[in-house]
Amino acid sequence: MPDWITTAITAELLRGALDVEHTEHGVLPHRLPARARAQNTDSQLAMAESQPSGVRLVFRTRATAVELETLPTKRAYVGAPPRPDGLYDLVVDGRPAGQGSVFGGSVITIDMAAGTSEVRPGPPGTVRFDGLSGEAKDVEIWLPHNETTELIALRTDAPVEPAASGDRRVWLHHGSSISHGSDAASPTTIWPAFAATLSGVELINLGLAGGALLDPFTARAMRDTPADLISLKIGINLVNHDLMRLRAFGPAVHGFLDTVREGHPDVPLLVVSPILCPIHEDTPGPCFPDFSEIGEGRLRFRTLGDPAESTSGKLTLQVIREELSRIVRQRSAEDPNLHYLDGRELYGEGDAEELPLPDDLHPDAATHRRMGQRFAGLAFGADGVFASD
Repeated sequence: MPDWITTAITAELLRGALDVEHTEHGVLPHRLPARARAQNTDSQLAMAESQPSGVRLVFRTRATAVELETLPTKRAYVGAPPRPDGLYDLVVDGRPAGQGSVFGGSVITIDMAAGTSEVRPGPPGTVRFDGLSGEAKDVEIWLPHNETTELIALRTDAPVEPAASGDRRVWLHHGSSISHGSDAASPTTIWPAFAATLSGVELINLGLAGGALLDPFTARAMRDTPADLISLKIGINLVNHDLMRLRAFGPAVHGFLDTVREGHPDVPLLVVSPILCPIHEDTPGPCFPDFSEIGEGRLRFRTLGDPAESTSGKLTLQVIREELSRIVRQRSAEDPNLHYLDGRELYGEGDAEELPLPDDLHPDAATHRRMGQRFAGLAFGADGVFASD
């Protein structure tokens, strides 16, 4: 057995988190600061922001073996087969070097039909990576994007020190469950993480499943977070929650942008409209899960809206794209660093024929990689708004 050295897990070793909460077990990374969490009353958003999508431990070491002890909180759905354990991605000197899972942990069982949930406490577990080179190297452990993860102990067989931050630009991104990771294969292959890796930037991912709702506290969190590049992917949650009408949507977008610009007046800011989602292109929400095939592990989503209701101000994806394009065009006359990207350039009609959305709402693992590659080219490429000088 290695002669383990235990290193305290502090904010200095974490990237991608906006806050670190000290718990009875260790530390819990958060993707929204305490003030924003205090203003939130939505249990879905509370769960989403505590899931560390894009959050990773980063350190420099000569260790040949690394252990991370955590207490995960996993999800189970009444009537559905068990979900796979979340994955931890190991990256060494920028290259994938292994994967693992932590078994056990607490389980929150969700009854989507009844709208209830129950938590069953469980024990912590450990993911271990060994066989690493004894050379000095930068090590990243990307935490599961879909499991709340309390960090208990980091153990190595050689000393650990914080990795140099370097001169990589910081990209701050906000979006829905699609940006959070939905059905991506692993934490480094959710589309924003994949795009960040391809483009050599540091990601702060505020993709919040079900929570891209133009909340003022999210705008303030973005305003107060240092960043060199910012993107906002707006639309799908507003439609499937049937949250607001067109009259409220435009001013809400302006208000969100105004708040972000208070802290980042000149940063390149890219507004991204929704990717193609056939059930909501011309049909408003609300959207609800269809449980008819849940026993076989298949969940689909259906809209209860009526296309005729869009004439009375209900939002569809087509309506949202037109309004976002108009708003960016209007504002960019005085804000030359504000730009617009039609989300269908990331996933459009041709993609839907080849890689249809499995549940009619969320992209699969292959689509995440495709979207990440396309975003890297469109935004970070030579002609992109995030191109290096």
